[in-house]
Amino acid sequence: MPKRKRLEKRKRSTVRGRNWEERSEADFSHDLAKHRRALARLPEHSLYRNPLSDEFTPNATVVTHARKWAFVRSDDVTTDEAGDTRLCLIDERLEEEGATLMAPGDRVLIERDQDGNDVVRGIGERKTTLVRYAPRRRGVSQQIIAANVDILVIVAAAAKPPFRPGLIDRFLIAAQLGGVTPVLCVNKMDLVDDAPEQLGLYRELGIEICLASCKTGQGINALRNVLINKTSVFAGHSGVGKSSILNALDPHLRVFTREVSEATQRGKHATTAARLYELEGDIRVIDTPGIRTLGLWNVSAEEVALYFPEIAAQSVKCRFRNCTHTHEPGCAVMAALDAGEVTSQRYASYKRIRESLEEDPL
Repeated sequence: MPKRKRLEKRKRSTVRGRNWEERSEADFSHDLAKHRRALARLPEHSLYRNPLSDEFTPNATVVTHARKWAFVRSDDVTTDEAGDTRLCLIDERLEEEGATLMAPGDRVLIERDQDGNDVVRGIGERKTTLVRYAPRRRGVSQQIIAANVDILVIVAAAAKPPFRPGLIDRFLIAAQLGGVTPVLCVNKMDLVDDAPEQLGLYRELGIEICLASCKTGQGINALRNVLINKTSVFAGHSGVGKSSILNALDPHLRVFTREVSEATQRGKHATTAARLYELEGDIRVIDTPGIRTLGLWNVSAEEVALYFPEIAAQSVKCRFRNCTHTHEPGCAVMAALDAGEVTSQRYASYKRIRESLEEDPL
């Protein structure tokens, strides 16, 4: 005999309000679920509007985004919503063309349609970018991590996870390509007696270095002084403490963090989407998810040497103009390596990057 439905028992209805400041990632995914259910569509009339002119004045900044949604911060000081974070639809006419559509830090134009929806209508020209190669994104090979930033803070750990110069070298190249000033921040100094010895060569290259510890407070004020009146992006391996540094700079943020795995000595993802934070002192920081490797965009194997200043300086003395600096006779770079004028660490990094681009050319 089939069970009879209990008509008197009603399914409880739950409605969760969005609290972006305290539950940013959970609420953003909740909003994306609404999008997947197709409850939020651009009004049909928007598809028939004339395309936006190439010349327009942006009136908001992207905080974070995903698919057809974007959180933006308005510039409008004439309304009560000035400085608030708004959830906007993204105009369906804005399409990805070989690169991700937008990134935190992008300047955009938002308009309110006749149904009262805030809609991103246009993306302004970018002054600077931090870009990586994204081979696993369908139809997109260029992933824009952050836009319109002044400083790239390359965050590394003195220990747990171990200090790895290879990713630092790749970020230095990405900074040069995007027109961004690099700063190296070595976190977790409380876990070691001395700073990593490899830092000496980065000082010789003129890279500003900040030694920090979120546990003891070492270097936090020095880093804050570097960031004042700037827009910066934090990038590095998972587990190096990017989000912890943000919390140390401004304890009111309460950014979610996770411990490093004891088994693998690798970080666990705490940040799942890049997001722009505004701190006291006119400090704007884009926190990004940790990455294992950084695929360089728009760099050929032949061009890699140009982004290693000490190698580029020696390469003009090579016997062959197309010298790869790996095996050729009369190679001035290899001679400088033997003489100690080029460090083995940087040379090994150069070879790894070159070989990776030869194996998987863009």
